[in-house]
Formats: sequence, C-alpha cells, structure tokens
Amino acid sequence: MVQAYILIQTEVGKASTVAEVIGKIEGVIQAEDVTGPYDVIVRAQADTVDELGRMVVAKVQKVEGITRTLTCPVVHI
Repeated sequence: MVQAYILIQTEVGKASTVAEVIGKIEGVIQAEDVTGPYDVIVRAQADTVDELGRMVVAKVQKVEGITRTLTCPVVHI
C-alpha cells in the first residue's frame, strides 16, 4: 500500500468545492481545505505507485478549479 499527501492550489473561492469533490474519489482517505500556500490537502492511498499516479492524473487533476498539484508520497524511514 502506498500513501501520499497531495497539496493542491485552486482558483480563488474554489477550495471548499474542490475538497468536497475530491473527497468522493476512490482511494482518497481525507480531503481538507486549508489556509497557506496550498488550498486543499488530500491524503490518498493506492496499491502501487503507478496506481497512485494514475489516480492523481486521471481523477484528481481533472477536478474543475484546480490550478496546480504537488504529490508527496509517504515514506517510512
């Protein structure tokens, strides 16, 4: 199992809607709108890194109102 945080920047005023839509995507554990340089932070999981990448590109980045994403895989050191 691979988990990652996805940091998302949105268009002005879209953070709440983006978080709500992303929260319904399969594999998303949590989606919260936040303050700071990013507008939404998502915790997601998938069986493999490739599946995680496909989720981000095919589902998350397609959500209307997103301007930029940064995916940060969780590592256990």
